[in-house]
Amino acid sequence: MNNKEKNDQQETKQKIEKEDIIENTDENLEESNSTKNNEPKVEANSTEEENEESEEERLQEEVRTLKEDKIRVLAEMENLRKRFDREKIDSIKYGSVSFARDILSPGDNLERALSAINQEEDHPQSIKNLIEGLKMVQKELSSALEKNGISKINSMNEKFDPNLHQAMMEVERDDLDEGIVVQEIQTGYMMHDRLLRPAIVGVSKKPKQNNTSDSQDEKEPKNKD
Repeated sequence: MNNKEKNDQQETKQKIEKEDIIENTDENLEESNSTKNNEPKVEANSTEEENEESEEERLQEEVRTLKEDKIRVLAEMENLRKRFDREKIDSIKYGSVSFARDILSPGDNLERALSAINQEEDHPQSIKNLIEGLKMVQKELSSALEKNGISKINSMNEKFDPNLHQAMMEVERDDLDEGIVVQEIQTGYMMHDRLLRPAIVGVSKKPKQNNTSDSQDEKEPKNKD
């Protein structure tokens, strides 16, 4: 074999080795690229799942918040409805309070006029007719007040109640306990379950106990030795 053939064989061998190296390098590059391509896909999938879970949690929180807001609004509407109904009932029941108070004054004057008449005195027929007419007016007035839920407060011989009575004087009474109504100066009235006008009354109190023996001793002069 001559030198030329040897050189040809060496060149051929070197070419084959270079081709093998290039093929191996390409294969390694392909494997590395495939690995790199696969790794981001896994990360992308996990990120998408996390995003979906967070979105679902956010939607559930919004639904829960909306339910709470709805319940609160319904409760407020129910309270407003009850309040409106209560105010409507009160306006019907107590809407004429001022007018009722104004009517009580003429009724008081009518009662005073009748109480001032001496029933035992023999009056002329015209006066008797006038008295009967006043009594009829008083009866009709009382009936009208009762129809509108206005009633008298029974105060005589009752325990003094600051919610119903207004004390104007104290009357010494030894036969009664303290705080008993013994005199009614002005009649009180209730309108349904509310106080329309308090009764002006006099209440009892125990008389002061004077020590007579002490007072006599003070008046008598002391004997000098």
